[in-house]
Amino acid sequence: MHTIRVWDLPTRLFHWLLAACVIGLVITGSVGGNWMTWHLRLGYAVLTLLLFRLVWGFVGGHWSRFAHFLYTPSSLLAYLRGQSPPEHEVGHTPLGALSVFSLLLILAAQVGTGLMSDDEIAVSGPLARFVASETVSLATGYHTEVGKFIVIALVLLHILAILFYRFVRKQNLVRPMIVGDKELFVAVPQARDSAGTRWLALSILIACASAVAWLVQLGQAF
Repeated sequence: MHTIRVWDLPTRLFHWLLAACVIGLVITGSVGGNWMTWHLRLGYAVLTLLLFRLVWGFVGGHWSRFAHFLYTPSSLLAYLRGQSPPEHEVGHTPLGALSVFSLLLILAAQVGTGLMSDDEIAVSGPLARFVASETVSLATGYHTEVGKFIVIALVLLHILAILFYRFVRKQNLVRPMIVGDKELFVAVPQARDSAGTRWLALSILIACASAVAWLVQLGQAF
């Protein structure tokens, strides 16, 4: 057996912070009222995390890079037939990668429409004043009536997939996302997870947070 560092610390923190923020967004958006202030803050946090993950997908640890879980349709079919190579079971599997990309795209759409939404009462996104009223109406309708439920459905599907792997395939997907390591029969590349890479991740996160703060202030300046 080989102990392999699969998930670097920045990827693990991203995963759990994103999960917490999405849960918070669903709750605060449903409650409304004064909680909408926190809904906006959590939305900005999710945007920051998504921007970070976009960059980290190119410079992060081996198994966190998009290049290492961007599979072809034939790889997905082989995985579904139980014929994929062992390497496809290390990080995100072909099916898991499809779930990850879907969730990231849907969250990006949800945050993007939120930035342009306006409830015509007390809350509006920082970009709402920069786009046409028809666009604001469409963005608001998608954000509150469509995207919210797609996000909830994908999150539930993600949880069901974790339970399926845990109890049917006897694979614990949660523990590696906490400790970072997996016990594998095959020797594969380790993910870089040094102090240097962690400082790099922090620098990227700060840059992404600064960009989001600038975007928010831009909307408030008019």
